Amino acid sequence: MNAESECIKRAIDIVGGAAGLALAAPILALAACAIKLEDGGPILFRQERLGRGERRFEILKLRTMTVDAEKLRSDGVVEAGDPRITRVGNFLRRTAVDELPQLWHVLRGDMSLVGPRPVPTAHLERYDEHQRRRLEVRPGLTGWAQIHGRASLPWPERLELDVWYVEHQSLELDARILARTAGVLLRRDFVYRGEAGGWR
Repeated sequence: MNAESECIKRAIDIVGGAAGLALAAPILALAACAIKLEDGGPILFRQERLGRGERRFEILKLRTMTVDAEKLRSDGVVEAGDPRITRVGNFLRRTAVDELPQLWHVLRGDMSLVGPRPVPTAHLERYDEHQRRRLEVRPGLTGWAQIHGRASLPWPERLELDVWYVEHQSLELDARILARTAGVLLRRDFVYRGEAGGWR
C-alpha cells in the first residue's frame, strides 16, 4: 500500500472509529450494566497485545468471562461451552459486542478497522520470520483471516491468511473484508476454537 493509500486508510479509520463509538455508545452502556449486574466484577478486560512493528499496547474488551478466568486456564484457549464464560459474556462474544471498545484503539492509532487481529505477546515466540510479516501493519477489528474462519482455524493457517493480507493489502480489499464481516457476524460462526483451531 503506497503512502497516499495509507493516508486515506488512516482517515477512514478516524472517521469510522469516531462514528462507530458514537453509534455503539448506547450498546456499550447496556452491556456494561449487564456485566456489572451479573457478578459485580470489572466491566473491561485488559491484556497486552502486539501491534505494528511488534509495538505492545493494552487492549480493551468487554469482559465475557469470570473474574478468575485466567487463573483457571492461562493458555488463552476458549472452547464452546467453556464454563468460565458468563451468560452475558456468551451473548457478547457471539455478537462481537465485546470487541466494540477497540474502536477507541482505532481512533488512537493502535489499530485499524481492517488488519490482522492483535494477538497476545506470548504468541510472538512461536512465529517464524515469514509469520512475523503480519506485524508489518496495524492490527484490525476484522481481517482476512476473520472472514475465513476466525478462531476455528489452526493458528498457522490464520497467520498465513494474515500474511497474504499484508502482501495484497489495498483499500479495495479492505472494503471487501468489511462487507463480508457483516455476513460472518450475522451467521455468528467461528467464535470458538473448535477441534481444528489453535496451535497444533
